[in-house]
Amino acid sequence: GQTTPGPERSIAKIDREWMEKSFALNLYGPVMLSKELTDIMKQSRRKSANASGNARAPAVIANLSARVGSISDNGLGGWYSYRMSKAALNQATRTMSNELKRSQIWCIALHPGTTNTDLSKPFQANVQKGRLFPVDFTVESLLDVIDSMSDKDSGGLYDWAGKAIPF
Repeated sequence: GQTTPGPERSIAKIDREWMEKSFALNLYGPVMLSKELTDIMKQSRRKSANASGNARAPAVIANLSARVGSISDNGLGGWYSYRMSKAALNQATRTMSNELKRSQIWCIALHPGTTNTDLSKPFQANVQKGRLFPVDFTVESLLDVIDSMSDKDSGGLYDWAGKAIPF
């Protein structure tokens, strides 16, 4: 049986416990991990070149976000806890970027697209043909996006193809 209420499709379905779990997983975890790893990342000060030949920061924090975390892209509503936790992660990414780029650490948020995992299984019937990505494709694509970043991209939200998504 279902052990969690899942994404809330209406305000009446908001569940405090589900919201707390969503924030713990999607916001608190990545932010606290970034906090704990920052000192280690600061120790590596050499810049390297990425595949595009651009100088790349020695460390990059890549937070796994989602397009539904974009406030300006929210035309459907619903999914309250998930949307809010990803929007908060996007804000944390931007805020960390402003602070950490002084230490040559870039921060980006990434939207992987709908990936064929257990998480997406209940929603796969609604995914457009050709838009359900195998895990290997998603991983490779996100690594390519990270590798193509430059200083000006730090603090942004990007999809699996490297296209900027407005907050």
